[in-house]
Amino acid sequence: MSMGIERREPADAARRHPVGRPRRRAAAVVALCMAGLAGAPAIAQEGSNPGYDRPGIGFSPSVLQAGDATLELGLPDWSRDDGASLYNADALLRIGVGRSLELQLDTGWNRLDGPGPARHGRANTGLAVKYARSAAGEVAWGVLAGVELTDGENDFRNPERQYTLGAALEWDHGADRTSGLYLEAIDGETDSRLLAVNTSWPLGSAMGMFVELAVQHLAGTGNGSMGGIGMTWQLTPRVQLDVGVRRRLGGHADDWQGGFGVSVYLGK
Repeated sequence: MSMGIERREPADAARRHPVGRPRRRAAAVVALCMAGLAGAPAIAQEGSNPGYDRPGIGFSPSVLQAGDATLELGLPDWSRDDGASLYNADALLRIGVGRSLELQLDTGWNRLDGPGPARHGRANTGLAVKYARSAAGEVAWGVLAGVELTDGENDFRNPERQYTLGAALEWDHGADRTSGLYLEAIDGETDSRLLAVNTSWPLGSAMGMFVELAVQHLAGTGNGSMGGIGMTWQLTPRVQLDVGVRRRLGGHADDWQGGFGVSVYLGK
């Protein structure tokens, strides 16, 4: 399944970086181990849903065919912590380049309400490369390396670039039921390590549901955990709607996260 509520945080909150979907980085040893697996590329078939990177934590272990693209929007995504609410209208553009690779570009527009006057402005730009393959027919895996620049508005800009490495595994149980594992490491102003698990199942021919759990360690802050639930609706073969919510379970994490989004397949 695809996962992800995009997180963008104001500069004064970036050091806390609670569990969410920060722009992705996981243990390099996992990526090296996965590189030894054999299998055919995990790419979208012609005219099919390619596997979107939202909703949920992480990304889909699939890539687009060369020349195909998706546009995945948060309308908006939202988080609340310590009496403040952050809204992010995020836009992720994915472009297939062939050989099991795709390029990604994302940015967005933020609004922070309370305490004090509301603040708003453009989020940082994120650039990433994803590589994905399938193995043994029932298992798909992917790795993603990315960087978050410091070009956003001052209220939403980290003081230095954030570097991300993420790894995703997905097991197909048949009948459109899947389970996933996601690992992530982020290095930069705030170092963090994250582990998330999820499972999904269909609710008819066009709708699906998923649940997820995540734990994260933040350097200098400690640990936090969240649990979430969400739904997807395949409005057309090329358009997917999603909605989801997460709640803090313990430690250093947002009280709530949620969002509504739409993903559009722009392929052949």
